[in-house]
Amino acid sequence: MTTMLGLSLAGRRVVFVGGGTVAARRVGRFIDEGALVTVVAPRVGDAVRALIRAGSVDWIPRDAREEDVDGAWLVHTATAVPAVDATVAAWCERARVFCVNTSDGAHGSARLTAETRAGDVIVGVASDAGVDPRRAARLRDAIGAALRDGMLPLRRRRPAAGRVDLVGGGPGPADLMTVRGRRLLAEADVVVADRLGPTEVLPELDAEVEVIDVGKRPGHHPVPQEEINALLVAHARAGKRVVRLKGGDPFVYGRGGEEVAACLAAGVPVEVVPGLTGVVSVPQAAGIPVTHRGVAAGLHVANGQGPVSAATRSALADGSTTTVFLMGVGALPKIVAAALDAGAPADRSVAIVERGHTPTQRTTWTTLSNALADAAAAAVSNPAVIVVGDVAEPGLLLPDVALEPSAAGSEDVRR
Repeated sequence: MTTMLGLSLAGRRVVFVGGGTVAARRVGRFIDEGALVTVVAPRVGDAVRALIRAGSVDWIPRDAREEDVDGAWLVHTATAVPAVDATVAAWCERARVFCVNTSDGAHGSARLTAETRAGDVIVGVASDAGVDPRRAARLRDAIGAALRDGMLPLRRRRPAAGRVDLVGGGPGPADLMTVRGRRLLAEADVVVADRLGPTEVLPELDAEVEVIDVGKRPGHHPVPQEEINALLVAHARAGKRVVRLKGGDPFVYGRGGEEVAACLAAGVPVEVVPGLTGVVSVPQAAGIPVTHRGVAAGLHVANGQGPVSAATRSALADGSTTTVFLMGVGALPKIVAAALDAGAPADRSVAIVERGHTPTQRTTWTTLSNALADAAAAAVSNPAVIVVGDVAEPGLLLPDVALEPSAAGSEDVRR
């Protein structure tokens, strides 16, 4: 019967007997934990030698002696000579020092587990009898994948310090979220969510997780930004792990900077997890590269709800720049007028991509001169991304071949 323990080796002496390939594979694990590693071996391989030169480990260049195990918290023997490893293991037994014996792990007094980590959770896999590292590694990998996908219960059950994580959820589909974002959602006690983004993951959360909807729509902000900031701070101060789940990226017109500033001012730990911004991912769903060699060398991003700045006018007039507007459907007349007034040609291509990366995605392909009429005829509505520039020409990538947007059920409205 084997009892698994978690050992803290930071600042404690660990001795490796042998400096070959096995030691090279494993010594880094102890260095990362802050252990004080000594290698005892007459010769070492190139990988271990590099660690010695870097000052990460100490080296005693000779055969091991019994006194080498004195004062060690753990000994790892990996000489590839079973008799030598067995002798070192016997020394450790007499000195009451745990020993990992790689020549015969079933007879060592300690074993290394196949580990996987998710945040502050460490899962180790080991066999109870005998050694089967490949099986342990495969099981470790399967558990690690489930942890990264947020499919295992990671929420804390004991009180701890609260914190806030701003998670960019990307354009909507859950499988376009980052691994870190999924893991943080699985750890969350409170989720403060927008109406856009990967809302399909919310029903998968523990029933005990509090989900607060603060979604905004054009002209309708039921929860003002100041109240959202206060919610984040209050729940974190109450010892909760708070995830602020946003569509796209928190720092691209997501007011994430304001939320980070509010947390920092209140002394609340906060981190930001980037997400796929709709600036790039929504045009991509319609087959539009926002930059393309020989067509567009630059990208300008603007908030359609704000005034059309001089920089945006300049970008609209520049044939080598793609201009992308977020939240711009209601401002389309203003955008078109500004582009034409800045000198952009009337036949410059425009694409309006609605509900990108969803089953109801739709793209209206038009030009500056026809954009208002075509948008009205198609009854274009938010959420949508407006792309102005030559990259929005239908069939740019494959002329005369219909585009195949990534979202099932999407459709095109051609000018």
